[in-house]
Amino acid sequence: MEEEKRHKAGFVNIIGNPNVGKSTLMNALVGEKLSIITSKAQTTRHRIMGIVNGEDFQIIYSDTPGIVNPHYKLHESMMTFVSSALKDADLFLLVSEVGETFKRQEVLQKIIASNIPIILVINKIDLSNQSVVADKIAYWQNQIPNAIIIPASATEGFNINLIFEKIIELLPENPPYFPKDELTDKSMRFFVSEIIREKILLYYQKEIPYSTEVVVQSYQECEDIDRISVFVYVERESQMGIIIGHQGKALKKIGMEARKDIEEFTGKKCFLDLQVKVLKDWRNSERALKRFGYEQ
Repeated sequence: MEEEKRHKAGFVNIIGNPNVGKSTLMNALVGEKLSIITSKAQTTRHRIMGIVNGEDFQIIYSDTPGIVNPHYKLHESMMTFVSSALKDADLFLLVSEVGETFKRQEVLQKIIASNIPIILVINKIDLSNQSVVADKIAYWQNQIPNAIIIPASATEGFNINLIFEKIIELLPENPPYFPKDELTDKSMRFFVSEIIREKILLYYQKEIPYSTEVVVQSYQECEDIDRISVFVYVERESQMGIIIGHQGKALKKIGMEARKDIEEFTGKKCFLDLQVKVLKDWRNSERALKRFGYEQ
């Protein structure tokens, strides 16, 4: 009797400081743009899963918020997503880059003490030189002797296949956790809100992007077009004026750019209605955070 083929499946949880390219790395590994990417820190606010399936494996990548010292209840909530990722990991993808040190040593020590396999990715090596990268590899070999250390560039695609091969090697034997045709655990509403939030991060400066939350109020799927109504929340009246812009031009630009990406993501035309509302001090409001889907 032919031996039954073994199936591997597990949670690969991606953890690191803000702005080290975690989201870019996950998108490269998944082959789809699931996490928003900007040059600003603290872009990721939720835990986003990307699922990659093969005949005999299922990898559930989990992109978590960058590790920060909380200044708002929002930050505290974001760190609960990191805590949950520490508990259910089958494999850690710890992302670093040349020139930075891990901000929360207690989190790093928990990862090391867990005895869960670690792949340490030194990202953005295309922005450095060979000597500096070698020094960083030596540093991490000293910090985490049992880690597999891989220098990489997510934007250039360098060593992405090697990371994938090492993940497959380290995955435990399990049946699939999700149906084989699923790409993510998030809804279309979630990705629409993230696409709009990405545009806000790209086109506004200073505190505005961090004071903004995007909520899809309604999502009507019609045969030839999707009709989507969205509220953009800010904390102060002055921020509302900046988001809208003179004669509504700034908000219109956000809507146009977001609509293009939404249509590309869904493969359908969409009508996008954006409205701006003030919800004072929402980042420190437990009620507002719960309403927006953040854990407490």
